[in-house]
Formats: sequence, structure tokens, C-alpha cells
Amino acid sequence: MGGSRCGPGAHPVHLWPPHFAFSGHHPRDLGPHSGPALLVSLASEVQDLHLAQRKEMASGFSKGPTLGLLPDVPSLMETLSYSYCYVGIMTGPFFRYRTYLDWLEQPFPGAVPSLRPLLRRAWPAPLFGLLFLLSSHLFPLEAVREDAFYARPLPARLFYMIPVFFAFRMRFYVAWIAAECGCIAAGFGAYPVAAKARAGGGPTLQCPPPSSPEKAASLEYDYETIRNIDCYSTDFCVRVRDGMRYWNMTVQWWLAQYIYKSAPARSYVLRSTWTMLLSAYWHGLHPGYYLSFLTIPLCLAAESRLESALRGRLSPGGQKTWDWVHWFLKMRAYDYMCMGFVLLSLADTLRYWASIYFCIHFLALAALGLGLALGGGSPSRRKAASQPTSLAPEKLREE
Repeated sequence: MGGSRCGPGAHPVHLWPPHFAFSGHHPRDLGPHSGPALLVSLASEVQDLHLAQRKEMASGFSKGPTLGLLPDVPSLMETLSYSYCYVGIMTGPFFRYRTYLDWLEQPFPGAVPSLRPLLRRAWPAPLFGLLFLLSSHLFPLEAVREDAFYARPLPARLFYMIPVFFAFRMRFYVAWIAAECGCIAAGFGAYPVAAKARAGGGPTLQCPPPSSPEKAASLEYDYETIRNIDCYSTDFCVRVRDGMRYWNMTVQWWLAQYIYKSAPARSYVLRSTWTMLLSAYWHGLHPGYYLSFLTIPLCLAAESRLESALRGRLSPGGQKTWDWVHWFLKMRAYDYMCMGFVLLSLADTLRYWASIYFCIHFLALAALGLGLALGGGSPSRRKAASQPTSLAPEKLREE
């Protein structure tokens, strides 16, 4: 797929102005989808095309279609149409120009299923919406900005970040599910299952286009290319690192492809710091973004060193207990960082964190120190297979 013109759907292009806001947040809170992110991706795809053309000229013969390669350089009008193509009801998910082109050039769009995948994807959204309304009503964020809040006992202040992050997740789950459903309704981002598409990047295996409507209808399709959230895995994966992977998935691909890989450092932690710094800049100039995003590399370093040093030494039962404790602390770390993301200002964020004694920062530093003392290896040398990504034996999915 990808390299061929067999993607989903010759549908009308939706030219929506990129000014849609959701629940008081700028569209950038949903990730780098608009303008710059798309054009960075397109520039990279055009560069790949030029490199492939030069290699063909040097070798003297033409190769077959390459996975994900553009057929030619898009015109100005095609570039503008791609930049302003919003196929959902809000900004997101991120998609490559190759995905956009495959959608426009799908030879048999009527064979691409949309209603059933849409219903399978949409069913949790009303529940998440109700949970958001209930949690945000019972635990309003504005309470944290009031002096009376800091007269509450420490356990109450510690607990409050849990429902705040819960409401935050529910709101974005609804937003991203709705955005994905907009794509699915248009047949956007559908590829045959055999193409093994990944979020953001598209197909990873070559899949020849069907030659007839009957063959197109016989294929099984999925919408993994535009899948932006895995709600279950976000909540129940074990590690901070995996929590990032399942949240805003298409944008995570963009960050990994264009920021992390080009970071001016080889260390995993330093590359992560560079990526989080630019991600914070993308979201805006509020200090809370920087405080939260730049706490992530510390948590990543701490969990990596400590689990490398200790987890392998435990019995199977001990490792299972370790994973539950690790999951609990991962969720508390995200609760803690979420407060900076929603409070935004330097004074409000530091005031709340100080009221709970910067507990996650100190805990992460202690874990990092212990891991280093016990000889824990760096993330690049740790085998990913030694650490489960979920607490459940099989991951549940909405679709």
C-alpha cells in the first residue's frame, strides 16, 4: 500500500479554517496537526522522493514502487489542499501527504467500509463524555487556584490531582474519538489489514491495489493510520514510556520521526528531553507546559534505571507485584504532570506542586539514584521484551 495509489477514498476535500477550539483549549493541545507539522512531514517526503530519484539515475535502472514514496512533487495548490484538509470535526489526527493522496486516489471508494468501523470506534465516547462532566463538576480545576484549597489536609491535596487528570483524559478521549470518527466517516486512512499500517506513518508492508470492486470489497480494512488514542492501554500500560506511546499516537509518530531522530544527542534521556522541550514549545509559551513536559525525561530515566537494576532479580510473583506498583506510580506521575498542563501559570503550578512537597520529582530522583547505585543500564541497552506493556494478559480494544 503506501507506495501505490490504492488508499481510501476519492472523496471531496474539506477545506476548514484551522481555528477550531475544544473545551477552551487551542487546537495545538490536540497535537501538531495543522500547518507546520504537515509541511515538515511533506518536506521530508519530497526529500525522500528526490533521494530515490538520484539513486535511480546513478544506478541506471528504475525500481518498482517504493513503500510510502510520493509519485511526484505536489504543486502549490495540492500542498495548500493538504495543509487545510480537515476530515474530522476538530484538528487531528496527524496524517502524511501519502495518506492524503491514497485517500484521494482510491480506485474503489465504495468498497471501503466506514459505518461499522465508525460505530465500533464511537461507542465509548458518550460514556467518556458523561464521566468528564461528572468528574469536572465534582472536582473543578478552579478550586486549586483558591486559597481555601491549600488549607485542606495533605491527603486531600494529593488526591485532588487524580480526578483532575481523570477529567483531562476523558475530555481528550472524546475529542480524539470524535476526530477519528470524522476520518472514518470519510473513509480517510483506511488500508487493508495486510498492509499493517501504524498510527501516523501508514502502511509498513507493500499491498498492491485491488484490480476490481469485487476484490476491493473482499479485503479487510482497518483505520490504524489515523488512530490517535488507545484508551485502555493509556490507562493500564505499566511504564511512563508506554503511556506516551498510546497517547496522541499519530503525533507521537511525528515527534519520533522528525524531532527525536534528529535530536543533537545520542542519549535516550537527552533525546527525550529535546523532544519534550519542542513539544512544550509547540503547545505554547505557558510555563506549565515546560514544567510538565520537562519532568517526563526525569521519570523516564528513573524508571528505566531502576527496573533495569531490580526487576530482573525478582521472582515471577515479585515481578508481577513490581508491575502493579510501577503502574500505580506511573499514573501518579501523570496526575502530577497534568497539573502543570492545566494550571498553565508558573505560580499556580509551583504552588500546587509545593503543597504536595514536589513528591514526584523527589521520588523520581530517589529512584534514579538507587538505580544508578545498583548498576541499572541505560534504556538503549535494556531489552524491551523483558518489560510488559500492560497489566492485562491481553489488551482490550474498542474496535
